[in-house]
Amino acid sequence: MHTAHEQPLRPRPLPRALFFALAPTATWFLVRPLIEPVPSLPALYAAVGFAIFAFLAALYLVPALGPTFIRANLKGKDLLKTYDTPIPESQGLICASIYILLLILFIPYAFSESITNHHDTSKRAPEGLVVNEFPHHQLAVYLSSLLSLLMATMLGFLDDVFDIRWRHKLPIPIIASIPLLIVYYSERGATDVVVPIPLRWLLGTLVNLGPLYYVYMSLLSTFCTNSINILAGINGSEVSQAVVIALSVILNDLLFLPWAFGFNIPLPLHVTDGLKVGGVWSAGMAYGSRVLVERHLFSLYFMLPLLGVCLGFMYHNWYPARAFPGDTLCYVTGMAFAVVGIQAHFSKTLLLFFLPQIFNFVLSCPQLFGLVPCPRHRVPRFDPETQLLYPSRAEFKEKRPSALASFVLRMFSALGLVELSLDERTGEIVQTTNLTILNVFLLRFGPMREDSLTRVLIATQVCGSLVAFFVRYGLAGLVYDGNRR
Repeated sequence: MHTAHEQPLRPRPLPRALFFALAPTATWFLVRPLIEPVPSLPALYAAVGFAIFAFLAALYLVPALGPTFIRANLKGKDLLKTYDTPIPESQGLICASIYILLLILFIPYAFSESITNHHDTSKRAPEGLVVNEFPHHQLAVYLSSLLSLLMATMLGFLDDVFDIRWRHKLPIPIIASIPLLIVYYSERGATDVVVPIPLRWLLGTLVNLGPLYYVYMSLLSTFCTNSINILAGINGSEVSQAVVIALSVILNDLLFLPWAFGFNIPLPLHVTDGLKVGGVWSAGMAYGSRVLVERHLFSLYFMLPLLGVCLGFMYHNWYPARAFPGDTLCYVTGMAFAVVGIQAHFSKTLLLFFLPQIFNFVLSCPQLFGLVPCPRHRVPRFDPETQLLYPSRAEFKEKRPSALASFVLRMFSALGLVELSLDERTGEIVQTTNLTILNVFLLRFGPMREDSLTRVLIATQVCGSLVAFFVRYGLAGLVYDGNRR
């Protein structure tokens, strides 16, 4: 039997034909908005072009800069392999740098129409009252989002270097969200929430949360960032989550754009008349609202380059991984999702795309908050003989499980989420499988290869997004009237 350590880990080949095919395509998308007649959504063309360049940059720069990280001692051993080949870590820093640099280069495209109109108006002789203001608020929103992403990158890299403990790293993203909250407050952002129909007899139609709404937004950024980080440990897990969630957000944004055509998507259970998409400025789910269209365009401007850079990195992070993302990639992708959810005002829809992460976070809480012992690594256990992964375990060595811990673990065991080992004499819990969704998969489906486990995780994320779309556009009408996001 040939084991992995007998075969040296070679870099993955970089397809030259792909570069020569995609680079001109990306250039065309960047040049097209500058050519008459200008398309109806010129900045969206540029965003697609930058997304392609983000993909190519990540694809070629990650292997080129990997040896530099190894020389700086930013390297590690793959715990689920038999070979000792050093793998460059913190490669999320490369991805974050590409992503933020392209978002900065995108600024002239995002505001080109406003710049042109402002310049032309200053040349014309004013007749009567002429008001043509530059959209300072939109620019402030965009720049504050960039600042939050930069802070997330810095904090994520510090986490990679200093290896901050879980209990201390959970609140770190709150710091990175401060620019978002300040700009939201300075523009007198709404803090009202619509009450579901069944509760309106008690609370009314609207409830003003005031400062609690800002607490909610800061916690949203914390959850989006750490929930991806918690669900990690196998090759391709972090970046594949980001890819599926980014694709889900992009598809949701496309429903609100002013397509020149229209169609209707029927939904089951007859809870609505279906999903109407398209029709120029009726803009599908935007129902003629230019504000909604602009918000979802803003989301697309951030999500398309993110998808590109994650797909490029995924090529090198797939099993067997040639590069590790580190916490930096988790921080940046999570903060990017929080940015679009907060700034484009669809935070409830965004949380629906995190259903697997919500499940994994709830399952992990007893270990994260000290009820159950939490080892340094909760990754599945690797058997070198069979090359398969098995559920890893946590032991109660220093102290006996509390009554609350025993109750929670026995409840999880009854649901088939954990496997417990009991003391034959006292019946107390002495060992439990680690509380992660990856170990649940191994419990329910049996031992499997690492790449198979990643595919199961991706399939679960896709199914979660399908459920999210059905709940958002099929069932939301049962508890909300109108288009509540």
